[in-house]
Amino acid sequence: MGEWMPVTLGDVVYVQGGFAFKSRDFTTDGIPVLKIKNVREREVDVTEVAFVDQKVADRASNYFCNYGDVLISMTGSGPQAPSSVVGRVARFTGPCNHYLVNQRVGRFQITKPNTLDQRFLFFLLTQPGLQDELVSSATGSANQANISGAQIGKLSVLIPPLSTQKAIASLLGALDDKIELNRQTNETLEALARAIFKDWFVDFGPTRAKAEGREPYLAPDLWDLFPDALDDEDKPVGWETGTVGECFHLTMGQSPPGSTYNDDGDGLPFFQGRTDFGFRYPENRKYCSVPTRIAQPDDTLVSVRAPVGDINMAREKCCIGRGVAALRHKSSSVSFTYYSAWAIQQELQQYEHTGTVFGAINKKQFEALKTIEPVPEMVHVFEEYVGPLDQRIRESVSETRTLAQTRDLLLPKLMSGDIRLREAEKLVEAVA
Repeated sequence: MGEWMPVTLGDVVYVQGGFAFKSRDFTTDGIPVLKIKNVREREVDVTEVAFVDQKVADRASNYFCNYGDVLISMTGSGPQAPSSVVGRVARFTGPCNHYLVNQRVGRFQITKPNTLDQRFLFFLLTQPGLQDELVSSATGSANQANISGAQIGKLSVLIPPLSTQKAIASLLGALDDKIELNRQTNETLEALARAIFKDWFVDFGPTRAKAEGREPYLAPDLWDLFPDALDDEDKPVGWETGTVGECFHLTMGQSPPGSTYNDDGDGLPFFQGRTDFGFRYPENRKYCSVPTRIAQPDDTLVSVRAPVGDINMAREKCCIGRGVAALRHKSSSVSFTYYSAWAIQQELQQYEHTGTVFGAINKKQFEALKTIEPVPEMVHVFEEYVGPLDQRIRESVSETRTLAQTRDLLLPKLMSGDIRLREAEKLVEAVA
């Protein structure tokens, strides 16, 4: 730590605020624009972006992102709402000069590149202590907290020599890169599983192909399992159209007394709604010491209140509140249940706008939803084909959690000098 030196952020970086687009500037396609909602914790979410046309983009040409840019949300909530809190820091990993930045999204520009490494800056800003400083320096109300570039610039930090910064950033970056690779792999595996389910049980592809005399596109033993024709209801002969209530076990959540909630791990993981839903599995944040409604491991979790229709899977036994339901096919087939819920998402989402205050679906409505019920053998075969894909996702998610925990353990220790690089490298080698 003797070589580390104190600096004020404003001495080494400049925070450029985003371009002040007018509401009339936004279109349904064109050049993508990143808003505050796209700046998530650690990463930039580009699944739902705004757009402007080329003429508007030309006026904002100085506000394009470059690969590796560090972004910050300069408006948000107070610390009571961590998912939208002001001061979220993310690293942009998209293509250069393709995404514009909207107002109230800050972009860090390093003014002394011989003093500060860009990726080290990202890790520096994401450590818990500095995140707390960013939030506490914000002004405004709990629901509309703001932070300025000048306020960010006043923060004091310790930084090591540039070579050490690069080494720390490379080490922690290797963990982040592996996490990102796992995420991409998981998305590919889930897309493949969804495609199989859709072909077999939504589009009835093999049966249609047989009925039309087309060539088989599955292995002969699998191809022979599908009926040769569609019935009068345009579904494979022998298959039934059932309801969720007839084909699945459905458990609607119920909220236990607030006094039983805790953050200390006492009791079962508790999910009141979809707030903690992640990719495939929710994150354990709240616990309940006296659970009332319980989901079993590998049950499919469905959001039934604002928004309606989001799905996850229970990684372990958990308590579900009134915003969540647990679903399992009566065959106990885990994968078939999960993708069946995905297939009826559109029907579920129709209830998003039915409530007087917010959307919700009750048990009677949920149980009445139509679903396809193939012969038991086809459910079993689907589980045999797709179950291994889902198991790979489960293992990958578990590995990702270990990687993230290792990164989060090392981050403050490296930034404070409590652990040396060689020690940290050994820990990373053990998990990466």
